[in-house]
Amino acid sequence: MKLHPKVVRRQKLRWRIRSRVSGTATKPRLSVFRSNKDIYVQLIDDTTGTTLAAANSRQKDIAGQQGTKSEKSVLVGKALAAKAVELGIEKCVFDRGGYLYHGRVKSVADGAREGGLKF
Repeated sequence: MKLHPKVVRRQKLRWRIRSRVSGTATKPRLSVFRSNKDIYVQLIDDTTGTTLAAANSRQKDIAGQQGTKSEKSVLVGKALAAKAVELGIEKCVFDRGGYLYHGRVKSVADGAREGGLKF
């Protein structure tokens, strides 16, 4: 089965970004996955391969909110930042996952910054 050219392009971008971006326990990687309907973010420690914190737009408190997908993305970013602050994490590196830094991906980053994360 042949993949769609958009999927192949994003995968190449993702690999290029991952070759340069890596997270540690003190400065984890904020990884973004965007589906058509929802958005998922994780703070990942690449040295041990563990997820330190995660948030998504399917959580009850976020899914119940009214608004556009971009507005919900801001809430997802704030929710992840709140979990990170509880764990004592203040800094992270942003991994846009091959998506353009625009729209929902940018909204997640803005929400995380409002919540107290620095990157």
